[in-house]
Amino acid sequence: MMPFLKRQNSVFLTTLIGLILIGILICLPTGYEDALIYQGTERAVGKVVETDNSAIITSGLIQSGEQSCMLEIENGNFKGKILEGVNFLSGSLEKDKIFKEGDRALLTISCQGDTIRSVVISDHYRLDKEVILLAVFAVFLIIFAGKIGFQAILSFFITILMIWKILVPCYLKGYSPVWVGIGITAVLTAIIIFFVYGLDKRTLTAVSGALLGITTTCILGILFTGLFKIHGAVMTSSESLLYSGYQDLDLTSIFMASIFIGASGAMMDLAVDITSAVWEVIGKKPDISAPEAILSGLRVGRAAMGTMTTTLLLAYSGGYISLLMVFMAQGTPVDHILNYKYVAAEVLDTVVGSFGLVTVAPFTALMAGLLLTRRKKRRMW
Repeated sequence: MMPFLKRQNSVFLTTLIGLILIGILICLPTGYEDALIYQGTERAVGKVVETDNSAIITSGLIQSGEQSCMLEIENGNFKGKILEGVNFLSGSLEKDKIFKEGDRALLTISCQGDTIRSVVISDHYRLDKEVILLAVFAVFLIIFAGKIGFQAILSFFITILMIWKILVPCYLKGYSPVWVGIGITAVLTAIIIFFVYGLDKRTLTAVSGALLGITTTCILGILFTGLFKIHGAVMTSSESLLYSGYQDLDLTSIFMASIFIGASGAMMDLAVDITSAVWEVIGKKPDISAPEAILSGLRVGRAAMGTMTTTLLLAYSGGYISLLMVFMAQGTPVDHILNYKYVAAEVLDTVVGSFGLVTVAPFTALMAGLLLTRRKKRRMW
């Protein structure tokens, strides 16, 4: 009965801490809420009731000009009104969108009191579908994983909020990207693993192993970014950020931090896997020595690393299929492909992240052997 009550108290404690953290992060201001570009505007959702494509200039696949739409406003101060909105086309298939009757759009209404100056169509309205998708994900996770699934959802939202509310504003304000990244990653690692094990030495074991691997990845990322002569401008939209008034940002350091932040999730996963495996071994054989426990952890780590490194490769390369198709269609030699700066940046991301994973296994196995076996021996007395 006592172990059950202890588990119940641990679940309650972690859930309470998670909800408090989420509440604090939601209320935490970023300092960028009142952007000048959105002052004097109202955001609303409108349903397209009529379109006028006469001002659109079509040249092959490219469309430029503007599309005029009549929109029925569904919320806000102008609810129920029919307004004319403009959808500007830049000739980019990636960014442009075309509306048809019945579509719902997110609008930016520039106004002064009841006087409307302009209505700009931002994009198709997708927030309702995103909420549905997240809700279905949450329900399935709770159904299959129970309380752990609920705690995983808390970890998910805490991670999103810490990145949006702390990491991004700190980067914009010019704080050291590497140190901020290490700090945020360390806090997230501790919180997420705490939600798995609660107040337990397994938490200390897994956190220690993961952080040692993350630190290794950080050091290698800094070293090889310099050796590869990679500039942080290889990151998507980074140049746009510089031209938006943030020309003093250290994009290269931000790129360095992105290497270990991107790999930290897989490192946590591997650290927890090895910790749990060693814990089970010690549970079956309480008198096991620390060296034996460490060897057991290493054997588990060897098996897991075979798939983890491939997981990182697929995760990073999945978004670059179209680029690989361009290279193949143009007949670009492989040595040229691998030498391009943006390809070398992805190679650096993948290999250094995988190297960090390789180090997590022995680090976690070592910590598990030292910490968990001692705990079992003390219980015997």
